[in-house]
Order: sequence, then C-alpha cells, then structure tokens
Amino acid sequence: MQGGTFGLAVDANDNAWFGTYGGKSIAVFDKDGKPLTPPEGITFNGKLGLMQGVIVAPNGDVWALGVSKTQLLHFPKGDLNKGKILCEGREVEPCKSFLGPFHLGIDQQDRIWVTNGAGGHVTRFPAADPSKAEKFSTGWSGSGLGIDSQGNVWVTNRFGSSMRGELLITDLLARVVLGENPDPFVTRTMFKQRGGDGSITLLRPDGSEYPGSPFKGGGLPGPWAATVDGNDNVWISNFAGTNSPITQLCGVRTENCPPGMKTGDQISPPGGYVGGGMQMLTDLAISPAGDVWVMNNWQDIDSCLGVPDEALSTRCGGQGVTIFFGMAKPVRAPQIGSARPYD
Repeated sequence: MQGGTFGLAVDANDNAWFGTYGGKSIAVFDKDGKPLTPPEGITFNGKLGLMQGVIVAPNGDVWALGVSKTQLLHFPKGDLNKGKILCEGREVEPCKSFLGPFHLGIDQQDRIWVTNGAGGHVTRFPAADPSKAEKFSTGWSGSGLGIDSQGNVWVTNRFGSSMRGELLITDLLARVVLGENPDPFVTRTMFKQRGGDGSITLLRPDGSEYPGSPFKGGGLPGPWAATVDGNDNVWISNFAGTNSPITQLCGVRTENCPPGMKTGDQISPPGGYVGGGMQMLTDLAISPAGDVWVMNNWQDIDSCLGVPDEALSTRCGGQGVTIFFGMAKPVRAPQIGSARPYD
C-alpha cells in the first residue's frame, strides 16, 4: 500500500479492493485484514500506472481505472486470477474516450460511467460491450460521481464549469505534454479555490443535462467525491483550503428535502458542514447507520511538495477520518451499484 487511492470498493464476499496510487497496483484484503494479493499487489508484471477508481458491479465483476496510463481493468466475478487490462492509451474504445480517467460507477442498466480528471466530459459504455463508448459534457476536471435511485449521475467538477476551469485544464494538459507531474499544479490550484469555484453536473440516464445544472454554491469550493443517501440526497466532499467542508444537496426526490427546495439546492449551511477535525478531503461514504465518513487526505501542502522544513515534514498526509454521526438517510452496505435504502 503506497498511497491508498480514491474509490475503495467492498465486494459481496466482504473483500476490500484498493487501487494504490503510488504503488501502481491493486491490493485486496479479506474482512479480517488478511492480504489476498502478494506484497507488491497485482501489477500485471509492472504494467500498471497510477491507479484511481475501483467499483464492484451487481454481477460481482470488479472494474478499476489507471489514470496515468489511461487504463481500464476488469476482474470477472472478482476473480483475482482472471483480471486483465481491457485497454490502455487512447487508441481503442473505451480508453480512446478517456482523458485522465478518475472514477467510475455502474447504473441500473449495467452501463459504466467514467469521470475524466483532465477533461470536461464523462464517458459511458455498456459493461457487456465496453467498445461502445459515448461521451457527455460536464464541467472541468471530473473527479467523483454518484448514481441515484432514478439512474441520474451526479458528477463533481473540481475546476468548475466556467472559462476559468477550461483554462486550468489547458494549463494542466500542457504540463503533462512537457512531462511534468500534474499533482502539484492540481493540489495548489484547488487549495486556493473558494465557494463557487467548483460545481456539480447532474446528468439524466440518457446523458442529457438536468434543468438547473451545473450547481454551484458556497459549499462547493473544490468538490471531489459524491455519494447518494437513502433519500436520494447527495453529499459532496471538498478539497480546498485548510478546512474543507462537506456539503449536502437536495436530490431529485424533492419531497425528501426541506420545504421549498429544488434539486441541486444546498441543504447544508452556506459554507457547508465544517469541523476542527477536517482537512483537505477526498472520499466520503454513508454507513448503514446514516453516519457520514469523510477522508482527510492532505494536511499541509507545503509539507508535501518541494523540500519542506524538516520540522514540518510529517504534516503532509491528512490526519485520519472524520465521522458525522447519523446525519444522512442510511444505505445498505456494501455499496454495489447505486445507493440502496432500507425502505
């Protein structure tokens, strides 16, 4: 495990699947923490690049993304010995339609949706035939996504939906072409963002944009992950500044929102939910008790990048997990496919 990545998944056998960003591998553990993969993880003989999203499909298949080499991985029925790299680079679909593939989700029609961290679109393809890829416009630098009970797809746009975001993506791609590591640029850019710089795109099941989308607000300075609760309301984590908020948005079932609210309105306070235990956030999840778990990913960017002062060198990584008890409508675990409420 070298930098556990975004999008940890738990399969129907309670095995935990991690893509490891720094380790350039896939690591799998059973429910007691026993590793089911070798010490170096699954690397496909060293062919994997920096890994990101991992999901489990309702049929038991496991899908994963490699962001740096534009890779799509598939493990039929979650079999560790039958995994393969379905595509790599940008020559064949669906990888041809990727641009920095970041996270993925599967909808009720067994179609996989992929966000693109270096683009302004999502990619969709049938799980049964990945070559039939389609692209749908979103905001800039897609990160997390959540799929609600109606099959709508909520996408976090880290750089927002304005011309500013397009210019940032252009800058990012230029750095990649020059062989630079894009991580410092993305991190420092998002650290400076404030409310409204990020946005959320909501796509209908057919890929068309929902009325009123993209959604912006003070609680969306740097949206990173999205998850849907049992009421179909949406929770967003943010990676921005030293006290990043989580934000609750009214979903498509507005009867589960405060009176007078419409889809995309912010239920949480204007600046989102904040707390002293929160730093720069990445992933978040909702438990069967309705607890909201959110990951502190970075603590101090100046301790992570460049040559930090030795006395501050241990302040790079975020300090653990913050839990908001009972704030959300519970969902069933493990989360496989869209959120499954108890009623």
